[in-house]
Amino acid sequence: MVEWVEKNNHDIVTVWDESGKVIYISSSIEDLLGYQTSDLRGTYWFEKISAEDVSYIREQLENAADTFQKINVNILNNNGKYIWSECKVAKLTDKLTNTKYYISILKDITDKKEAEEMMIRSEKMSVAGQLAAGIAHEIRNPLTSLKGFLQLLQAGVKGKEEYYQIMVEEIEKIETITSELLFISKPLTDNRKMESIKDMIHDVTVLLGPQAKLKGIDIRIEGSDKAQINCDRSQIKQVLINLLKNAIEAMESPGFITFHVKDSEEAIIISISDEGPGIPEEIIHKLGEPFFTTKQTGTGLGIMITRQILASHQARLEISQNEKGGSTFHMIFHK
Repeated sequence: MVEWVEKNNHDIVTVWDESGKVIYISSSIEDLLGYQTSDLRGTYWFEKISAEDVSYIREQLENAADTFQKINVNILNNNGKYIWSECKVAKLTDKLTNTKYYISILKDITDKKEAEEMMIRSEKMSVAGQLAAGIAHEIRNPLTSLKGFLQLLQAGVKGKEEYYQIMVEEIEKIETITSELLFISKPLTDNRKMESIKDMIHDVTVLLGPQAKLKGIDIRIEGSDKAQINCDRSQIKQVLINLLKNAIEAMESPGFITFHVKDSEEAIIISISDEGPGIPEEIIHKLGEPFFTTKQTGTGLGIMITRQILASHQARLEISQNEKGGSTFHMIFHK
């Protein structure tokens, strides 16, 4: 079977045992990664995978079946550079010896990932620009307070010690908002670890809260406050930013936006509900198509990027209509 796959595929085909020792590797590795096949036979495949990905991949392999499943990994080429690869893996069992093996088919997707990252960076900058009014308002208020306290101190007012703590708190407000804004401009990462959903939602509400306040919208957080997911924090926060921004923009009147976190045996579901006009059923399936948007000034890239990020985390996005109006976006992370 391995020989047939290699003859009919220009990607890298590898077979390794349960310890990760390479038993077979196709000659296409010379073109894609620059190694000679003889250099890698008998070595351990995990040595060529980035340290951040190894634990994640081991976890995926434990659940591997005899049908191919797809995961993305960073693999070291012969020039010492990590490249993005799409890896399809299946588990094989020798029925005579009951020995388990893994077969993988690797494809270089570096160009695709770079294009996706460029779109995400573009969307991030778009978000930053749209947040400017709310952030300026939220920073101006504590600055006005600080200016007033400094003028009082300059005038020699008594009991000035009681002002110090208030001034520190106002500075901390500015620091928090600017930190979240700077987060948007940071380069993308792919460092996955267990992250608190509550903390990520909190960070996002700090950033977008000012924009919501300008429209008289309150943001509520309900459900599990201990749920965690294995994810890249910066990418999932970008998803939350995209969806919360959409919810705020959808609401023309004051009301509530609600985050709900459900932690069940099968999955963790993060839902965000708004009280806007809702999305017509006939166009829900179109959301996420490049440049399809219901907004006059939108690009349609936000939902597309959101779906791509979730897919890279083996998660998905579902959209439903609320009975009393508005829409709910569900991010489903299977365990």
